[in-house]
Formats: sequence, structure tokens, C-alpha cells
Amino acid sequence: MTPTTPAATEPTPGVSAWLRLHRAFMPDYNGKATAYWWSVVLLGGFTLFVSLKTLAAAPATAWWQIAAGTAIAMLAGFFPVRIPRSKNSFAAGEVFIFLVLLMHGPAAATLAAAGEAAVSSWRTSRRWTSRIVSPAMAAVAMFAAGSLLQAALGVLQAHGLLSDATLMVVAMGVALLYFALNTVLATAVPLLKRNERLRVSALAGNFGWIGIAFAGSASVAALLFMTYQRSGIGVLMAAAPLLAMLLATLHLFFRQQESDELVRLSRIETSEREAEQAARHVRELEASERRFHSAFTHASIGMTLVSFDGRIVQANLALRTLLGLGVAEPTQRDFSEFVSAEDAALLEQPLARVRAGEIESFAIELRVRQAGGAVVPVAVHCSFFSEPGAAAPCLILQVQDVSARRRAEAGLQHLAFHDSLTGLPNRRRFHQHLVRAIERVGSTPRLQFGVLFLDFDRFKLINDSMGHTVGDDFLVRVARRIQDSVRPGDIVARLGGDEFAILAEDSDCEHYCTHLAERLLDVLRKPFAVAGTEITTSASIGITISTAGYARPEDVLRDADTAMYKAKAAGKARYALFDVGLHAEVSQRVRLEGDLRRALAAGQLSVAYQPLYRLADGQLSGFEALARWNHPELGVISPLTFIPIAEEAGLMVPLSDFVLGRACGRLKEWQRLGAGFAELTMQINISGNDIAHSGFVPRITRAIVEARLQPQHLILELTENILMARLESALPALIELQRLGVGLSVDDFGTGYSSLAHLSSLPIDSLKLDRSFVQKMQVGSKEAAVVRAVVQLGKSLGKSVIAEGIETPSQLDQLRDMGCDVGQGYVLSRPLPAELVTTLLERIAAKTSRGFQNTAFDRPVLFH
Repeated sequence: MTPTTPAATEPTPGVSAWLRLHRAFMPDYNGKATAYWWSVVLLGGFTLFVSLKTLAAAPATAWWQIAAGTAIAMLAGFFPVRIPRSKNSFAAGEVFIFLVLLMHGPAAATLAAAGEAAVSSWRTSRRWTSRIVSPAMAAVAMFAAGSLLQAALGVLQAHGLLSDATLMVVAMGVALLYFALNTVLATAVPLLKRNERLRVSALAGNFGWIGIAFAGSASVAALLFMTYQRSGIGVLMAAAPLLAMLLATLHLFFRQQESDELVRLSRIETSEREAEQAARHVRELEASERRFHSAFTHASIGMTLVSFDGRIVQANLALRTLLGLGVAEPTQRDFSEFVSAEDAALLEQPLARVRAGEIESFAIELRVRQAGGAVVPVAVHCSFFSEPGAAAPCLILQVQDVSARRRAEAGLQHLAFHDSLTGLPNRRRFHQHLVRAIERVGSTPRLQFGVLFLDFDRFKLINDSMGHTVGDDFLVRVARRIQDSVRPGDIVARLGGDEFAILAEDSDCEHYCTHLAERLLDVLRKPFAVAGTEITTSASIGITISTAGYARPEDVLRDADTAMYKAKAAGKARYALFDVGLHAEVSQRVRLEGDLRRALAAGQLSVAYQPLYRLADGQLSGFEALARWNHPELGVISPLTFIPIAEEAGLMVPLSDFVLGRACGRLKEWQRLGAGFAELTMQINISGNDIAHSGFVPRITRAIVEARLQPQHLILELTENILMARLESALPALIELQRLGVGLSVDDFGTGYSSLAHLSSLPIDSLKLDRSFVQKMQVGSKEAAVVRAVVQLGKSLGKSVIAEGIETPSQLDQLRDMGCDVGQGYVLSRPLPAELVTTLLERIAAKTSRGFQNTAFDRPVLFH
């Protein structure tokens, strides 16, 4: 069966099983070929059926003879006789098929012919269509030819003309007819596939050896039949093995003839190939010699033939140019005269080994001195050279100028160890300097070194708001300003991003490093003029000193980095010295990170809710959800501690999802406690990691749907710095949330760098004034003026203003007089667990039902 393509075997919807079967077994058959194939198969099957029915009444001896003849014919089909010097072959089975025909008639011969055709098709074809149709064609052809033979013999016998000679002639004619019918039936299939017509001239080409073989088979069968008639079945049984031996001998003889012919042709081919190889070898030698002389003369690199004593025998133009010699200047000099004196021994040593036969070639790099005195680095390759006809072998030297490569290597070395933007040493190069510094301190204890680790505060804000080109320009100017502030021997490196490091060595390194850090902080505070804009920034600096006993550069940078984070945690724009206690802090931080990850997975965190009140009438307006962590061993962990850990550890997304789900569910429960609570809102803080998350909006939507909450009752708080730093990427999500109905609020307003142009166009609903302004607010103070300006700004932009951190009645009264909309703080209520919020709402509902008005200004002691 021929392999079919997947398209032909895979079931297609709407296609019948019949059509799929046709595609699988007959992919190359058109309609005509398919109809013809089925017609022949059905006719052949009918012919076999008629033959079997005709033989049904035959005696057992006849059946045994028919079965034996059919079996021998099928067995012979496995061993066709190949005709020498021809592509044709025939199977000896035809002899027994024709014998069965003469002995038992066309029905018996039809079975034998079909069996022999089945074996031949199985041997020569893997397609089921051929294996099925071939026996059918043989059956039809034999039944027709055999019936004609039977009729012809009957007519001859009736007229008294039947004799051994006429029997043999008729048998041979019927054999040719059988062959012709079978050939026509088989040839019709490919012709119908190609939509071609049958041509008699093409059919005649198939006769020849095969036709003669079929006629010969019929004559042999006629002789056997006549022997059978005269002497009985015994003689036939004796003749059958002899015939088999004769055919086998003929088969072996033909095979031997083919083998001998192949050997003869192989010998002729081998002789011709050897002669051609010899001629080609001569031509190649001549061409090789011409190519060598051409390559030697015109090579772009210097080449010279040197005798074993070092004398130059021949030099090409490239070598003369390299050595600064004229074209006509004689070169019968020792090659070592051109080698730099410092490298003379470098060349002489391998040359001596070549002369001694220890090595056959070598390659080295050295310097040669030109005639004008200039020194050029070259690569020299030396090997034996033996020219046909030469008196003695010599050496061939290839000399190549590698000045450009040396310059490229130096450039690559610089690129590998220096920052491409600032030109400063990179992290890899700084590590090498640190290794040498550690080794020097180890061998000379009085020496010390210190490392300053600098990280710029708010550099990401510069990149995001002004573009990476401005950020790169800023880094170049920063690098130049740092270099101008250090001593010539200090190493300044850029480790990556906005991180810089300084390696300084001194006998009193701690004093020098702290003094340098103070100087750098002053220098870096001065504005930078970048792209026509003045940028003011600051840096946090961590310092570590070699007195800590370092053995690896990684440890030095780790501790300097830890000290830098200590400076950032202390308020930025300052420096911090590393001490051993910082290791404990880092270990504690690592432990808290693991505990927080497990607590989130186990649902061990909780949420507190700080009430928000309308300042105009003191009515409860909603809550702010605040994450809380009660560690099983360390007790209550402040959000100021675990929130930064969550941000650095990538845990803000699951933490935010936890607070969202818990707070939205609680709000829905509290809204159901009374009609007066239906419009309560829930404010939830969102981090920069949440905004950057690709599934930010779907997460918010899922929390609202699961709690069955109205979107307008959820307010998301984003700090001013996060909002402005991620404005471009966050804006599509914020617009989508606004369309959904979710409220948006700017948290810690007044501490960041938002522009009024952005503020007026952002899809936000409220501004949450930072607690630092509220807590410092006094009557007539600057902070009070700032708060009043923010309240007026909010009103002019149509956005409500929320004040947080209200801790005194005076602050509450001032904010209410200014027209601030909403407030929260300890003077109103501390953050409450969910159970106390339920109690608070139940008390408010009870007082409302009795006709009393409960406001925040009553300040119930229970919630303070």
C-alpha cells in the first residue's frame, strides 16, 4: 500500500466514508480509472466464481492435479528468470498454467493464472489496488484465451485436423493471446489515469523477449501434455522436477552471466578511472605548482623561502613592503636581522627544533623592525617546503602584519571591562581592582581600602518622565562629576543602571571615605543642566571598610550595597557605614520575606478598616482597608516593614488580591446592615507592581463580581509618585477602570512631582492630602496655607479632597472650616478590626432608629 498524505487519511466533516476510502487507497485515480478498476475487479471475481462452479463437479484426482499445478505456478512466481542484457524477465509458472489449461480446461487455468498473478503483484508492488486488480486481470485474460483454446481444439478435432503439431501451434498462439490480453488490461490503468489513448505501436513494444518466453512456455506445456497423454501422470510427475531443475539451472546461468558482465564492466571502469586519475594527478601537480608560484608572488601577506641556516632565498612583494625593502633590493640576508632584538630568542628556539626534526611547523607572534626603524607586530607561521627539482628542502615563512588585530583586541578589551556609556570601568573590571586591593591589604596590614556604593534617588522617575536619552545624558554628567571629586588614584566604576562604586585606598580609609561621601552629597545636590532642563537629584551612599576582613570582592559589594539601603531607609540623600549589625537586619529581612510568603499562602494576614467621615456633617462615608500581619513569633509586624518586603519579593500581587477580596466582601456585608449604609465606600491602596501587572483590571473586576459589589463603592488609591512614574503605561488601565465605575484617588498628594496639566486630565476622582501637611498644620502656618491651596485646587478641578492623619480637634476644625470634604485619623477613629466595625455600624443603626444623629464629632471612646 502506498503511503498517503495526512490530508488523505484524516476524516473531513461532511465527506462520506466511501470518498474517504477512495482518497486513502486510490488518491491518483480519476473517475475513468476508478470505474475501469472496479469493472475489471468485478469481472475477474465473476470469472473466478464461474470457474469454481464449473470445477465443483470435477473428481478429487483432478482437484489434486489442479491444486498442484496452481501451487507450482505460484511458487515459480517468486523466482522470475531475468533475461541477460535485457530489462525483461519471465516466471516459469506460465508453463504449469498452460499445462493445467491443456489438462483440465480454462476454468482450472483461470485459478492457476490468478494465483500466479497474485504472487507476482505481491512481490513487485506495495499498492493494494495493484495487488487486487492483477489477479482479476489474469483471470479474465486466461478465461478468455483458455475458452478460445478449448473451442479451437474442438473444431480441429471435429474436422480431424488435431495433431501434436497443431496442438503445439494452437497452444503457442493462445499463449500469445493471453499475454496480449493481460498486457492490454494492465496498460489501460495508467493510460486512463493520464487521460491518454491506447496506441498499438506502444503496445507492440512490449512484445519481444516476453512474448517469445510465453510462446516457449506454451510449447513446453504442450510437450508435457502430449507426454502425459501417452504415458500417464507418472511420467509427468517425473518430468516436473527435471523441468524445475532446468529452469533453476537457466536462472543460475543467467545470473552468472549477469555477474560476469558486471565484473567485466567494473574492470573496464576501474581501468578507465585509474587512467583518468593518473592523468588528473599530473594535471593537478602542474596546476598546483602554477598556483603556488602565483599565490607566493601575489599573496597579500608576506611569504619567504628560508634555507635551514636562516638565509632568505626568495621573498614576495608583500614581505618586501612589510620590511620596508625596495623591489630591486637584494634579500640574501639572514631573516633574524629583521627580528626585534627582544624577540630574537623567541624565534630561534622553535627554528632549532625544526632543524633537529622535533617538530615540522610552528606559529608564533613577534615584532619585526622595518628598514626605517619602525617596529611592527607580526604573526609568523613556519613549515617545511620541498620544491620538485630542488637540491635541498627549505622552510617557508608566512609573515602577517597583526597591528590592526592588536588594536582591535585592545578595543575589545576596553569594551569588555568598561561601561560603553560613561567610559568608566564596569562591574567586571571593578571586581578585578577589588581582588588586587584585597591581596594588597592581606600582604600589607597597615593598608586599608574602602568602597562607596552610590545609588541615585528617583533616577527611574527621570527616565520615565523625560526619556532614556535624557537619562543617559544625566548618567554621563553624573559620572564626570564623581570623577572630578575623587583623587587620581581612586577607582570610579559604573556597576549598572544608576549604581556607581568608588574604590579608595588609604591608611585611614574610614576618615577619607566619610569625608568623600559628604563631598559627593554636596556636589550631587547641585542641579544638572540636561537637554535644556535643570535636574536636581540626590544619592544614597553605602560605605564599607576593609577592616571587616574581606576575602572575596562579592562580600565587599554586598556589604556596601546593604549600607546603601540603610541610607535609603533613613531618608535618602545621605550616607551610612556598614556594621556587623546590618547582617542581622538583612537576615531578619530574609526571614520575614519567607514568613510573609507562607503567611499569604496560608491566609494568616488580616485587614483593619479605618473609618472615613464627611467633615461637613460628621457622617460616616466609608473605610480605608489596611493590611495587618500578626506574626506567630514576632507579634505585630508594622506595614512599614512588611509592605516594602512584599514589593521587593514580588508578593504585592497576591497581597493586593487578598486585601481586595477580603475588603470588598466585608463592605458588602456592612452595606446590608441598614439602608443608611448602602452608599459606604471602601478605599484600597494599590502598588506600582499592581499597575504594571497585565491582569490588573481583570483582578479588580473579579473582586467586585465575587463580592457582588457596585463598582462605584470601590476606590483605589495610588500614590502620586507611582502614578506619575508609570503614567504612560498605567493610563489605559485607569481609563478602563473609570469606565467600569471604580473610583480613583491620588494618595500622599503633595509629596510627589505631578504636573497640574496631567492632574487635570487624569481619570481620578479625589486627592488624598499627605499626613505630613496635616500634622504640622497650625493656624496661620505655611502648612495650613498649603492645605487650603490643595482644597481649593481640588474644588476647581471638580475632585474631592481627603485629609489623612487628623490627630487633634484643632486640625479637625481647621480642615472643616477650609471646606475639606472627607477626613480620617486617630481623632476620629483608629483602624478597627472587622468585628468592631460591625459593632460601630450596629450602634449607628440603633441611634438612627431612635431618632438620634450619630456623627464622628461624638467621638465614642470605644473606637479610640
